[in-house]
Amino acid sequence: MNNKYYDTSEWLRHIEKGIAQGPFSADWDSLSSFRVPDWFLKEKFGIFLHWGLYSVPAYRNEWYSRNMYIQGTPEFDYHRKTYGPQKDFGYKDFIPLFRAEHFDPKEWIRLFKEAGARYIFPVAEHHDGFQMYRSALSPWNSFEMGPKRDVIGELKREAEKEGLHFCTSSHRAEHWWFMGHGKEFDSDVKDPLSLGDFYWPAMPEPDNFDMRSTPFPTEEYLNDWLIRTVELIDLFSPELLYFDWWIGHEAFKPYLQKLMAYYYNRMAASGKRAAVCGKLDDIAFGTGIAEVERGGFAEAKAFPWQTDTAVARNSWCHTTSLNYKSSREIIGNLIDVVSRNGNLLLNVGPTADGTIPEGDRRILSDVGEWLRINGEAVYGSHVWRISGEGPTKDEEGAFKDDTEKTYTDQDIRFTTGHGAIYAFAMHFPDTGKLLIRSMPAKDTEQAPAFLGIIRNVRILGFDESVRFERREDGLLVTADVSSAFPVVIRIDVA
Repeated sequence: MNNKYYDTSEWLRHIEKGIAQGPFSADWDSLSSFRVPDWFLKEKFGIFLHWGLYSVPAYRNEWYSRNMYIQGTPEFDYHRKTYGPQKDFGYKDFIPLFRAEHFDPKEWIRLFKEAGARYIFPVAEHHDGFQMYRSALSPWNSFEMGPKRDVIGELKREAEKEGLHFCTSSHRAEHWWFMGHGKEFDSDVKDPLSLGDFYWPAMPEPDNFDMRSTPFPTEEYLNDWLIRTVELIDLFSPELLYFDWWIGHEAFKPYLQKLMAYYYNRMAASGKRAAVCGKLDDIAFGTGIAEVERGGFAEAKAFPWQTDTAVARNSWCHTTSLNYKSSREIIGNLIDVVSRNGNLLLNVGPTADGTIPEGDRRILSDVGEWLRINGEAVYGSHVWRISGEGPTKDEEGAFKDDTEKTYTDQDIRFTTGHGAIYAFAMHFPDTGKLLIRSMPAKDTEQAPAFLGIIRNVRILGFDESVRFERREDGLLVTADVSSAFPVVIRIDVA
């Protein structure tokens, strides 16, 4: 099929050629020979970026483009009151307002690096269908419209200059139905829509987002998804590629296998290992990195994984009503995740003009300062024989960050590295005495004896002397320490 923007047949031949020229083929068995990139296992902390047209209205969350067309929603009413009827001012009319006049990729990357991030993950295309990069496949992109800048390309160049790993994500799969409600009343989302139109295909939304629902995405749409994603790979060679959940739909599976084979082969040809980040069972286990949105696992896992979460509870993009998390919560989340063999991908949301909001900056500054002191316990660390002790537990699964956890002075998490064991005191006791029950002098019902001789104990970032005594009930650490954030004890073992 040909269209005014690209030749589908030519692209599909290009993809088949890329698959044929590498070690991976388009099936789960072959893709299971994938290995997680070494750097991902070491770096532990990255920055996610949700920035796009939805940042212009900055109302409620990044699903504004869908919700503004659903009658009876707050977004629908807000849109009519603020901008007028959807038939006169539709989502596409935000494009000229998305000017990004203060977007400074160099300053952004400097900020993320100072926050301790080792990789960045800007969203290249969200569900709304607006590409944040220069594309040959559609004019609806940030280079030809709005900011008139190749946002993803500029961020990649600056990230690599500063030694950060560059990754990106595509949320295009959900566009199959994302604008569909606009056909239910008099709006600017009108048939006939065809490949190349901004709102195309605007299909009916499945009940409860059922991924077994019909109508299935068409061959035309699935090929477009595949080609758009291959273009991202060809343009930017991202070291990780993230997908949101709709790729778990049955119809995507053969296209996803082709995409992954093409991606892994292309990166292998340049001497790099790459990885697809997929929501748990959206991709075959062992063919990429398991991703858990706003959640995680209750115990350490034998496989590496990643959680993506945001500085705010109620949105991934900037809005005027963000419910920010505390810096302490974010740092605690990082510790919990790393102690269980995971990575933390923390999202920030710039404003439409390209400014990183003060609330986001405050959290990034606090995390960066904490990591400058305690980073040796995080970067390059490994799981210890247990991930933690204490009464505060995590509920396993996604979307578990509705409220902040309150850690007690008995809550401790562990990592190992640099020939030492690191104990993270999530709330160092006001008494100045911390008992680590997992390190008793002798076997107890609670824990087996910790093997080895403890040569030294010190607290990272503190000059005060530390006294320690290994007792039958655990290792007692005594120090005059006061901190608003978790404290890290380094335990050197003979």
